[in-house]
Formats: sequence, C-alpha cells, structure tokens
Amino acid sequence: MTTPKLSPGPFYTSQLKSGDPYELSHGHAIYAAPTGQDGAGANLRGGLVLDTDPMAPAVGVDAGIAIDARTMRAPDLAVGLGPERPGWGTTIPPLAVEYASVGQDEGELQQKITDLLGAGTRWIWVVRLIGPRRVEVYESGRAMKVVGPGESLLAPGVLQNPVLVEALYDREVAHEATLRNLLQRRGYESLDEVRAEGVAQGVAQGVAQGLRPLEHQFERRLGRALTAAERSSLAARIGTLGADRLGDVVLDLDPPSLAAWLDDPDAR
Repeated sequence: MTTPKLSPGPFYTSQLKSGDPYELSHGHAIYAAPTGQDGAGANLRGGLVLDTDPMAPAVGVDAGIAIDARTMRAPDLAVGLGPERPGWGTTIPPLAVEYASVGQDEGELQQKITDLLGAGTRWIWVVRLIGPRRVEVYESGRAMKVVGPGESLLAPGVLQNPVLVEALYDREVAHEATLRNLLQRRGYESLDEVRAEGVAQGVAQGVAQGLRPLEHQFERRLGRALTAAERSSLAARIGTLGADRLGDVVLDLDPPSLAAWLDDPDAR
C-alpha cells in the first residue's frame, strides 16, 4: 500500500495532455493502469445507468478534472462533467464512482478520495469487484458506510432514482434500470404503462374508424357536413346509446328533427 504524499511533487497539470496514463495528486504523478476485464464491462454498465437517470447531469468515463495547478484526477465515472470541451475539465463532479479490482493500490485510492472530497465532490462510490460485491460510500465529514447487493444508493439532488448496488456491475440489472430511466425521460413509469397507452390509442382509433360510416349517413340525411360539435355529440352517444340506436335515429328522423336531436344533450 502506497503512503499518501504530503509534500508537493514536481509536476503540474499543464504538463499533462490527453492520453497520458497519469493522474496528479499535489504534484505527484500516479500511473493510471488499463482497466481489467471485470471492471471494463462494469464501468460501461454503471455509466449507462447513471447517465440515463432523468435528473442526472452528463456522465463521463475517465474524465480528467483539474482540481488545481498540481492535482488532476480522473474518476472512473464522473456524474456532472460541466461543459464538454477540449482540455481538462474544471467542474467538480458532485458524484464520482471508482471500481476497485485486482491490483488496486489502496493508498492511492484513499488519496484520490481525499482529493475529490476536498475539492467538493459530495459522494464517492467505490465498487468492490474482489470478494463479496459491495459499494463503499464516502462523504465528507462522515464515516464510510458499506452498501451490499439488494440495497440502494442515493444521491439526492443529483439522481432522481435510487441505484441498486447490482446495477453498477450486473448486466441484466443495469439494463432494467436503464430501461426504467429512459421510459421516465419520456413520461412513463413502466413498460406496462406504455403498452396500456398503446391499447387505449388503438381502441380510440377503432372507434373513430367505426364512426366514419355513421357520420356519412348523418351527413347524407342532413344534406350537409356535420359540424365539429355534432361530430363530438355522435362520438359521445355511440358509447352511451350504441350504434344500433344511432342507426335508427338517422333513418327515422327528418333533417330538421335530426339536427335538433344532435343539438339536444338530453336526446335519446
């Protein structure tokens, strides 16, 4: 385990360029190793769940954030990137996610957590991929807490929905959460609600199609086109009186009586 550096190192954020495999902590260069196979998919899934949350600001993967002239950190996931433009970001994300797997340097991880919390990040979720799957939640001024599978993570004011621990690494759970988020972005709470609306629209369309021949018969009897109010009256009465009764009315009444019948809300 590496001991966090206390004295400033020799490097500056301005000396790094995009693609360099390093982060900086108070002037000390920290090698950022490639992500292992177990973390690569998990990063993608967690990012998808967080980025599609209806309230969430933009989410970035390995985005370099220049905290100051000597500190540049790149969380695995940063929720709240700020403007997307060339160069290092300067917006401190309110929520950051780190994935910890084989080879994780715990000292460097704790220093990264300290740097981000000190800069203003509100929550850091460390997803542990070795041993029992769990998430460690870090908040400034509070003791770290561990959240396990079946439990949810909250980021009020940043995320609308609770995030199941499994959604940050399990493919099926992540897809379910993403679908929920995307539906909510379109005003639906569930896929069942979308299906129900589709059925209702189909019924309404069918009623409208069924009314057209009847409207035609009324128009022939009246010798003119129906008004919008008369069309609405017909649409309402086919539900209360039935098509057979409307067929009798159009055949039995002369044009003036038929117009009066359409205009009378109490006519039967």
